[in-house]
Amino acid sequence: MRAMRSCAWTLLALLGAAAGSAAVETAPRPGGEALVLPIHGAIGPATARYVVKGLERARAESARLVILELDTPGGLSESMRDIISAILASDVPVVGYVAPPGARAASAGTYILYACHVAAMAPATNLGAATPVSIGGEPPPAPQPEGPAHDKEPKGDAKAPPEPPLPGTALERKAVNDAVAYIRGLAELRGRNAEWAEQAVRGAASLSATPAREQKVVDLIARDLPDLLAQLDGREVKVAHRTLRLATQGLTVVRAEPDWRTRLLAVITNPSVAYGLMLIGIWGLLLEGYNPGAVLPGVAGAVSLLIALFAFQILSVNYAGLALVLLGVGLITAEFFFPTYGSLGVGGLIAFVVGSLILFDSDVPGLRVGRPLIAAFATVGALVAIGIVYLAGRALRRPVSTGAQAMVGASAEVLADFSGTGRVRYGGELWQARSSVPLRAGEAARIVRVEGLTLWVEPQ
Repeated sequence: MRAMRSCAWTLLALLGAAAGSAAVETAPRPGGEALVLPIHGAIGPATARYVVKGLERARAESARLVILELDTPGGLSESMRDIISAILASDVPVVGYVAPPGARAASAGTYILYACHVAAMAPATNLGAATPVSIGGEPPPAPQPEGPAHDKEPKGDAKAPPEPPLPGTALERKAVNDAVAYIRGLAELRGRNAEWAEQAVRGAASLSATPAREQKVVDLIARDLPDLLAQLDGREVKVAHRTLRLATQGLTVVRAEPDWRTRLLAVITNPSVAYGLMLIGIWGLLLEGYNPGAVLPGVAGAVSLLIALFAFQILSVNYAGLALVLLGVGLITAEFFFPTYGSLGVGGLIAFVVGSLILFDSDVPGLRVGRPLIAAFATVGALVAIGIVYLAGRALRRPVSTGAQAMVGASAEVLADFSGTGRVRYGGELWQARSSVPLRAGEAARIVRVEGLTLWVEPQ
């Protein structure tokens, strides 16, 4: 009887194991590719397009695995969400890998890492600092109460950890709370540390590789891609409502480089390039307006300005900054036609610099206009304004060379003796002349004033 029970329990255990193993799909062992998509630098529209196309390629080519190699300071929220949406909809397992050593997955990179099916880091890397930075900077410190009540220490040995300060405005709180809810949802979906994720958003917390694994922020630490594939082998992940056991031994690693369209989009949407194209477009159209028929400045200016406007449509542009840049260029140009001894030029230069500094609503490195570039264009504008002022001042000091005023003081030849009214030759022309003293024929007379077509003269 006891032997029959033992056999029954053994049979049930075997059936349960078979049922459990049937619920987990195992990727076929032989062959296959692991597609590596490197994400280096700021995350923008070009990066989002590159990752989405890469995941589509992985699905079309039946790749076994996609590895996002992350080294980014962050980027645009819209581009980050496009990448995460593509990861969540992917039928191919996606591994987020912060590498090589020394890399980081800050800000938007942390969200992307949380969204991946497996999160990994190389040694000497870090992640975190996921607080939204385009909401007006850090809030002012809260005022501390004064008095005896404030000086008292809390009772007991344990002290509550200080809570991070809340942003000051309703808009800032809305942005932070939305980001917290977003990253907590990703953490709950992947079974990772949601509490630390919230700290990364509210308090800009950061972690290195080993503490991140200990706190279940990431799943594993790998030295390089072969080590990563070795640790992934046999790991179970949930992909598209099914559980998949990874088989990564022997996979061929293929690095997918961006195509020419993605590289072109990355160049165009670089804030410094878009900023330069805008200025080239404005100056080109101005030169064409002042020199109709030149053609080349107008064509180059129109093309550059249209490309810049396309980039501005994609990037996060502060339109007040754009208006100040346009105003500054207009005032510097107006100095050519209305010399105001630098008043228009100085005002235009100030508007240009301030507008350039606030042109893009982002504090993420790589998504701002380089200050050396702003300084270079501002220096050129200042030199133009100084040159206009110098030329205007020199023109005012120069003697009059045309008109009636230029004739005063010049010499004229008396044609015939006269006293009172006569005729003189000036500049090859015959003029009526009047004089208060007698003048002889051939004598040189000096012009003292001009009244209509009559010259008042006196002896030289």
